[in-house]
Amino acid sequence: MENKENSTATAPKDFVREQVATDLAAKNTSEIITRFPPEPNGYLHIGHAKAICLNFGIAEEFDGRCHLRMDDTNPAKEEEEYIEAIKQDVRWLGFDWGDHLYFASDYFEQLYAWAEHLIENDKAYVDDLTAEEIREYRGTLKQPGKNSPHRDRSREENLDLFRRMRAGDFDEGTRVLRAKIDMGSGNINMRDPVLYRILKAEHPHTGNSWCIYPTYDFAHGQSDAIENVTHSLCTLEFADHRPLYDWLIENLPVPARPRQYEYSRLNISHTVLSKRRLIQLVNENHVQGWDDPRMPTISGMRRRGFPAEALRDFAKRIGVTKSDNLIEMAYLESCVREQLNKVAERRMAVLNPLKLVIENWPEDQEDELEAVNNPEDASAGQRKISFGRELYIERDDFMEDPPKKFFRMAPGREVRLRYAYYVTCTDVVKDESGNITELRCTYDPESRGGDSPDGRKVKATLHWVSAKHAIPFETRIYEHLFADEVPSQGDDFLDGLNKESFKRLENCWGEASLGACQVEKTIQFERLGYFVKDKDSDSSQLVFNRTLPLRDSWAKVQAKSKQK
Repeated sequence: MENKENSTATAPKDFVREQVATDLAAKNTSEIITRFPPEPNGYLHIGHAKAICLNFGIAEEFDGRCHLRMDDTNPAKEEEEYIEAIKQDVRWLGFDWGDHLYFASDYFEQLYAWAEHLIENDKAYVDDLTAEEIREYRGTLKQPGKNSPHRDRSREENLDLFRRMRAGDFDEGTRVLRAKIDMGSGNINMRDPVLYRILKAEHPHTGNSWCIYPTYDFAHGQSDAIENVTHSLCTLEFADHRPLYDWLIENLPVPARPRQYEYSRLNISHTVLSKRRLIQLVNENHVQGWDDPRMPTISGMRRRGFPAEALRDFAKRIGVTKSDNLIEMAYLESCVREQLNKVAERRMAVLNPLKLVIENWPEDQEDELEAVNNPEDASAGQRKISFGRELYIERDDFMEDPPKKFFRMAPGREVRLRYAYYVTCTDVVKDESGNITELRCTYDPESRGGDSPDGRKVKATLHWVSAKHAIPFETRIYEHLFADEVPSQGDDFLDGLNKESFKRLENCWGEASLGACQVEKTIQFERLGYFVKDKDSDSSQLVFNRTLPLRDSWAKVQAKSKQK
C-alpha cells in the first residue's frame, strides 16, 4: 500500500498488537501471519473494513503477511460475483495479499481426510437425526443435552456411511457428521457439533465435485493451520467457539497450532450490518443494489464518494477492544470530511438555480477569472472560469423580504460573487403566478476578483455559474438509510427505513469543468458539500451523488463536550 499510514511509529496500541509483540519477543513465532476470511455470500461492509484494516495492518506493522481466504463452505449462498467484489474492495482499501489468495475449498480433500481421521479415532460419528431433532437433543443454556441414538455406531459403520455421504447416496438433511465431544458441556458449541452436512448445490469454485461440505467451525481452524496462520482474529461472537477451535486443532494431525483471539465487532448508528438483513434490502429492492450509496457496504461508500483513506483512518481511530459499543455514523462522516477537505478540488455548482442578469454588463462581453482548486493544497493550482452577463445563483441565496439576520442577496443589497465582482440587486422579475423567475442587478467594474477598491465590506459571498457556459447535471441526495439511531434487529427492521433517504434534483448547473470529473473522485461544490460523479453518468446526462454536506455535526458534538 502506498503512503503507509500504519507505520510502526504511528501504529495504534491495543491488546491484539500487544499479544503479537509478546509472542514475537517470546519467540513463540518467527513470522506473523494473519488472514481475512470472508464468506462470499454478499458484499463487504464497514465492519469488514475494520477487520481488513486490523489483519492487514498488523501484518504490515510486524513485517508479516496477511492472507485473503474465501470461506466458501456453503455453495447454496455463494457466487463468483461476491468473490470478485471482495477482492476489489480489499484492493480499493489499499491492501494487497500478493500471492496469498486462498479458498477453503482448496482444502476440501484434506479436510475430508481429517474428518475420516476423527471417525477412525472414535471422535466423530454419522448422525441420522434431523436438524430439528439435533436442536432438541442439544439442550439449552440451563439444561444439558442428551446423546443421539446413533452416537455409538461402530467406527466401521461410520466410515461406510460417511463415504456414502460423499458419494451422494443420501438426500440433503438425512445425515450429518458430528464430533463426539460432550453433550453435557456447559458450552453448547461443544455438544457434538456438526462437522459436515449434505448440500447438493453447484459450488462456484469446485463445481459439482462435492455434495458434502464442512461447516465453518470445522473448516476455519484447520484452514488456519494449513496456512500456518499465527493469529486468527475474530469478533466476540466467536469466543464461545474457541474451545471447539482448540479441540479440533488438538485432535487432528495439523501442521501448525494457530491461536484465536476475539475483539468487539463494529456497531454503527443508523444502519444494519447483518449480512442477512443487507441481502433482504437488496433482494426486496428497498435499495438499488449492493453499491447503493445509502448502504453500509464498502462498494456503496465508494460510490458515495467516501475515500479509502478515510475508512482506514476511521478504523484506526475507533481502535480494537473487547467492549461492545455503538459508534456514531457522524464520527465516520467526520473522518470523511477531514480527508476530503485536504484533497478534494473545489468547483462551483448551483442545485436550485435562479437566473441573475447584470444589466450594466455588455451583451457580448465575457470575462475569464481565476479560481483556486483547493485552498488547503497549493500544489492543486488554479483553474479558469467564465463570467458573463447571465448567471445562475442558488434560489435560497435570495429573499425578497429578508429577516434581520439574512445577509445574502435581497433587493438593494450588495453581495460578492465568488472570484468575480460585487453586484447589487436592482429588480425582481416574477411570472403571472408571482413566482420569482429572474433577478436584475448591476455590478461594480472596479471589484474584479471579488475585491472592493475602496475597502467597503459586504456580508455575503455567493457562488454562481455562467448561464452560457454551465453544463446541466442531475444530483442525487442521500441521507441515513434508517431513521432511528439504533434500528431494530428483529424481523420488523424494515419499519425503521428512512422514507426521506433519497432525493433527486434534475435542474442543476455546474462549471464546464465538471464534465471532465472522474467517476469515484470526490470534489467539493463550494458552500454546498462534497459530491462525486456517479457511474450512471453518460454522454447525455451527468449524475453527481452528494457524499456529505459541509456541516460537520460530529465536530460540533466534540466542541460542546470540550466546553463542558
